[in-house]
Amino acid sequence: MADLSQLMQQTMRRRRLSSEALAERTGIRTPRIRAFLEDGAAGPVRPTHDELAELAAALVLPLPDVLAAAGIHRRLAGV
Repeated sequence: MADLSQLMQQTMRRRRLSSEALAERTGIRTPRIRAFLEDGAAGPVRPTHDELAELAAALVLPLPDVLAAAGIHRRLAGV
């Protein structure tokens, strides 16, 4: 499974979405999205569960796949 950064980059490229467009769809600030793209979930800016859910919905990805890419286990996430 790809990490969050790879998953986001691949999906955004396929869907032709910029970080600004993704920010508009999710309400997550563009600098945070850029941080997730650069560092994934392990960087200094860590996504919240709500942000991961918003990203999954906006990128039309299954939430369990996004949580796994972020390194969050299903039982801990309550999914």
